[in-house]
Amino acid sequence: MTKVKILVPILFFILLQSCYKAPTKLPVLGKMEIKGGDTTFHQIPDFSFIDQDSQIVNNTTFAGKIYVADFFFTSCPTICPKVKAQVLRIYERFEDEDMLKYLSHSIDVKRDTVGRLKWFADKLEISSDRWHLITGDESEIYDIADDYWSVAIKDEGAPGGFDHSGRLLLIDPQRRIRSYCEGTDAEDVDRFMEDIVMLLDEVKVP
Repeated sequence: MTKVKILVPILFFILLQSCYKAPTKLPVLGKMEIKGGDTTFHQIPDFSFIDQDSQIVNNTTFAGKIYVADFFFTSCPTICPKVKAQVLRIYERFEDEDMLKYLSHSIDVKRDTVGRLKWFADKLEISSDRWHLITGDESEIYDIADDYWSVAIKDEGAPGGFDHSGRLLLIDPQRRIRSYCEGTDAEDVDRFMEDIVMLLDEVKVP
């Protein structure tokens, strides 16, 4: 009788596990509004910046694609090297994936000229058609950081003169945030890469 009592909850647990299905889609993150039965989510607004090849980068650059976004500056003495090392891990893992691109916003527009960004891209050994290092109007870059749930402000007391986050954001073809991670945390980036796989599977479904 005792064995039966023990086996019942074990069998029930196994049954529950067999019925459980892992989520097949990532959630859409951010504020949601419902109007007239239609649901809208937070989206990255229109933007236009210049990349390391002096090419205009805007929303159409990522049409039909997903991308990883972050904020940095080339002379950053603290977290940026760690974050870029982690993005390189993602870049190398998905090197044959045409659906995935990268967008790094420089928050030091005075020193990070197009030439400086080109030098940095060559240092990283990245392809400019896959990974855009961008500069532009300072206020526009700082403003759009809020839309990416990131921090980008001048701060004379911070190392390098800027306060910024090391967050990586995953954006879908509809400009919506689908995942994020702390770019200095390798384990969190591992989880983030699995989210990338999940989103790639979603957008490739006909």
